[in-house]
Amino acid sequence: MKLPATTKSLLHLPTRTKTGTIIGLRYFSGELDDPHKPLPPPQPVSEIVSLLNTTDHNDWNSKPQLVEFLHTPPFPTSLLKITRQLGSTEKALQFFEFFKSHSSSSSSSPSSLSFTFQAILEQAMREEISDVPSKLYQLFSFAKDREIPLSINAATLLIRCFDRAKMLEESIAVFNALDPESRNTNVVNLLLDCLFRGGNIDDGFKVLDEMLDRDSSFPPNESTMDIILSAIWKRNWVGRRMSVEEICGLVVRFFEHGVFLDDVWLTKLITNFCRSGKCNKAWDLLHDMMRLGGQAEAVSFNALLSGLGRERDFEKMNLLMNEMKGKEIKPDVVTFGILINHLCKSYKVDEAMQVFEKMGGSESDGILVKPDLVLYNTLIDGLCKVGRQEEGFKLMEKMRLESGYEPNTVTYNCLIDGFCKAGEIERSYELFDQMKKGGVVPNVITLNTLLDGMCKHGRVNSGIELFAEMQGKGVKGNAITYTILITSFCSVNNIDKAMNLFNEMSENGCFPDAKVYYSLILGLCQARRTNDASCVASKAKEAGFGLDIICYNALIGGFCRKNKIDEAHNMLRDMEEAGIKPDRYTYNTLISYFSQKEQFATAHRVMKRMIDDGYLPNVVTYGALIHAYCLAGNVDEAMKIFQNMSSSTNVPPNTVIYNTLIDALCKSDKVEAGISLLGDMKDKGVRPNTITYNAIFKGLQERNWVEKAFQIMDQMTENACNPDYITMEVLTQWLSAIGETEKLRSFLEGYEVSTSTA
Repeated sequence: MKLPATTKSLLHLPTRTKTGTIIGLRYFSGELDDPHKPLPPPQPVSEIVSLLNTTDHNDWNSKPQLVEFLHTPPFPTSLLKITRQLGSTEKALQFFEFFKSHSSSSSSSPSSLSFTFQAILEQAMREEISDVPSKLYQLFSFAKDREIPLSINAATLLIRCFDRAKMLEESIAVFNALDPESRNTNVVNLLLDCLFRGGNIDDGFKVLDEMLDRDSSFPPNESTMDIILSAIWKRNWVGRRMSVEEICGLVVRFFEHGVFLDDVWLTKLITNFCRSGKCNKAWDLLHDMMRLGGQAEAVSFNALLSGLGRERDFEKMNLLMNEMKGKEIKPDVVTFGILINHLCKSYKVDEAMQVFEKMGGSESDGILVKPDLVLYNTLIDGLCKVGRQEEGFKLMEKMRLESGYEPNTVTYNCLIDGFCKAGEIERSYELFDQMKKGGVVPNVITLNTLLDGMCKHGRVNSGIELFAEMQGKGVKGNAITYTILITSFCSVNNIDKAMNLFNEMSENGCFPDAKVYYSLILGLCQARRTNDASCVASKAKEAGFGLDIICYNALIGGFCRKNKIDEAHNMLRDMEEAGIKPDRYTYNTLISYFSQKEQFATAHRVMKRMIDDGYLPNVVTYGALIHAYCLAGNVDEAMKIFQNMSSSTNVPPNTVIYNTLIDALCKSDKVEAGISLLGDMKDKGVRPNTITYNAIFKGLQERNWVEKAFQIMDQMTENACNPDYITMEVLTQWLSAIGETEKLRSFLEGYEVSTSTA
């Protein structure tokens, strides 16, 4: 494919005059050698057209009027008008041949031939034929063979037609055939557009580089800018994607030629740069354009303010607002809305209120802007988000009285949400009633906001009643509605109601999200309905939601509690296949299960794997093993684990572990060791509880160590540890039998006996 003479020829094309006309175009104007010579009378174009249309082309030679007209010579523009009115391409070509054969050398100038051929092309474009581009290419080849120069309009017509037909090579051929003296910026733009839209990006940029050269004969204009940016915006270049930095550098080269972005393109580029995380480049683009003489409006500043707001760069936002004032660019309500919105999102509500107050300045300050309903809602929402819902309510009243705006659904939703989060459910419901009385229609967000507040404050049944009421008025719940209700019923262990809502949700075309599935799985596991939980887990996977580690742990724990170790193993394998590694909770669950089944070898293997995976045993791990060994009557092994835990792993034992060991030791008639552990608790700062003392008292009763019992009772009093009914049962039976009821009465004075049991 022959490319346009870009890098070699465009730099050496004829220069332009100050008015932008190519030197040499006089050639096309009728070629008046003497500008003071009087113009000849107008030529009878209509009579010539009538004669040509009513006479067979073979008889044109016999018409003296035609022959005389061609020898006058005719103006090129007259030839253009005549040829345009001949009605068909065939007749236009016949006239072209007739004109060329009968005209004098002076009348058959290149401009006359060019204008006549241009009209032939226009005729071909108007005719209803199946393949116009092919017909035009035949005519172009005809002109090229006969060395007929193309007019600028003819070349433009051909290039556009071939471009629409995706005939890039033909478009380039037309441009190459165009006399360099006839070319201008507009036709180079046309070629540029063809190259970019045809995918010839490298050659397109070569042409553009020449246009952007300081000494270019064809400097870029606004159309050039639009062509380039449109191509970049479509991102349809295979193998080439311009970075933000490259685009910015390219656009600045246009600025250096005095070609600036309009508000639409400037705003689009700033928005795009900011969304790409390049706010600094958006900042540079705006300021480079203004520095080089371009003008920007508030809409472009607003776009940059939005980007800076997302990055919480309030310093630059304030600087930009000051620049707007310095350049007398008046901020509009959108400008203030952006600033206030981002301040509220950053919980800088006081600063947002200060900006709001500035909007009410005097007209002489140039910042008098009336806030709209959206801005009021933004401020009300911001106040409610920081717990200042009363101020938000007062602002709503101010909005109504001073600005004449009636609160809408968004206004009420913000306030209802604020009061719900503050636990003022009754106040929220009052606003809901006020909303309905004022003719403001609540939507699903209103419903969800109230439901969430009610459910979080233990009013789930009231929430269900509200849901039914809203459904009756045409407000259907969405996935969020059902999620709130299902998770709430799961949290209060009402799994049956949660499952009913889950089924209703699917029937109403609301698709559950991951939170719904996870809540149901956890709730069902907690209710020991592991099989149902497993079914819900399968549905979650079918819906495309992978289970998280919490769900897997709940299912594994549920199967272990039901002694379904095979299902637990299957779930563990499924978890690992999903790429989720067991965590400490998973390992502790398995260790606890195998320990309870007295499969201690397996439990220790699991613990070793746990350590290999980087999870050190914690108090739960050791507690499960110690508890199981004690239940199995192997207190010595339990004590070994306890000693290893205290000395080697630096995991401090808790009250539960001490209680387990003390109870086992006392039951094994090792009361001294149990009392020793009680002393160890004091040394390590672990507070004994009623269960601890009850275990000691039982052991002492078996030994009938009354004096030691009295000492322990004193310790219990010192530690302000309330006795429970088990304490009462043990001490009353023992001390009454040996006549120490007074001591018992003294011990119990001032205590309220706890009903808690071991």
